[in-house]
Amino acid sequence: MKQIVIIGNGIAGITAARHIRKQSDHHILVISSESAHFYSRTALMYVYMGHMKLGHTKPYEDWFWKKNRIDLLQDKVVQILPETKTLALEKTAAISYDTLIIATGSTPNFYEWPGQELVGVQGLYSQQDLSLLETHAPNAKVCKRAVVVGGGLIGVELAEMLHSRHIPVTFLVRENDFWNGVLPQKNAQFIAAHIRSQGIDLRTQTSLREIRGANGKVTAVITDQGETIECDLVGITTGVKPNIDFLKNSSLAIDKGVLVNSYLETNLPEVYAIGDCAQQQQPMAGRRAIEAVWYTGRMMGETLAQTICGRRTAYRPGHWFNSAKFFDIEYQTYGWLHSETHKKADEIHFHWQHPHKNLALSLAYHSESERFLGVNSFGMRLRHEILDRWLSEEQPLSYVLAHWADANFDPEFYTSYQNQILTAYKAQSGKEIVPLKKSWKRIFKLKNSRS
Repeated sequence: MKQIVIIGNGIAGITAARHIRKQSDHHILVISSESAHFYSRTALMYVYMGHMKLGHTKPYEDWFWKKNRIDLLQDKVVQILPETKTLALEKTAAISYDTLIIATGSTPNFYEWPGQELVGVQGLYSQQDLSLLETHAPNAKVCKRAVVVGGGLIGVELAEMLHSRHIPVTFLVRENDFWNGVLPQKNAQFIAAHIRSQGIDLRTQTSLREIRGANGKVTAVITDQGETIECDLVGITTGVKPNIDFLKNSSLAIDKGVLVNSYLETNLPEVYAIGDCAQQQQPMAGRRAIEAVWYTGRMMGETLAQTICGRRTAYRPGHWFNSAKFFDIEYQTYGWLHSETHKKADEIHFHWQHPHKNLALSLAYHSESERFLGVNSFGMRLRHEILDRWLSEEQPLSYVLAHWADANFDPEFYTSYQNQILTAYKAQSGKEIVPLKKSWKRIFKLKNSRS
């Protein structure tokens, strides 16, 4: 029976622990310096907005861990000593391991701006960050204005959180439109307009130059346009980076993250890395070396548990997908639909936007084969299994559009807008596609094949 030690109690580490326990009697210890118990990180915003309490973010009751023989330790690992297979801890005595899993997640990315050490400057990642936000921005009386720096999913999340408490928000985004390093221009413009419609002071083509303060607390920011914006809180949401600083003086091979192969193995025997902190040395075609996404952490945890329990399994994440929310607009993406600055010459885009509702759709396809490459959907829920299948089958765009009703998440309650989408496609391309009615037989057959 091995001593399995997992550093980090996020989705990657806890998924690994749960699946190792399902398949073995190994002793499992999870160490975390952030929280005593695993919680849903993505739910933090709803705690601040008053929709949930902190206790509601825990997917498992506190008794779950003892019942399943998963030991928990709230402490900080300060050093890995692979020669003796031990971990040096901040508070307690050193701990030995037979197998070590590093799942330390991410940390907010700061860029050494003058004044970033001031009280009231923070990121949004952990429970500690949520506590700081409650302290410095409990309401509009204490926080008369907040400045959020950096576009992206965390930035718009923080802006929505602060806005829910009636705190005025200025949002600094260096790109021409919101997140247009990721989104095509029409999508970026669509989301930028929606953010502004919510009452957010979105400043595009504007970067942070300096943070100023008095008595150790933030009082204003200076932009690269030379403008001074008075504020009581500065939210840094310029991305995240792997949380690996404590590994820099070890013999573990690291780059931006902990370097791993397709089996999530590091250069050290019986040491693995998963989740946000893991960097694939040879990522699959179309995937990034580091993917700080909830579901990839979960998949890595499941995959690694197979290997540790005697069934060596390579990490194969499949087609890229993600989902998020821009205030009240739900966003889903499948496959790859690149921004104008990153797409290749043979990637063609088709865009549709509803004239009156906050609905939009973008599809990418290959210029010669017309193979479906990816989709961005705004305000419309799509079926994961349908999009994943179309990408795997390399269906042409004509097939995807003709069968678009099949992709609708819930046909009983949601409109597919297929006819409007096909009309727009004909106007843009000159090609007419006859829509096929939703086939429940096709959907039922697909669902059964995935069971």
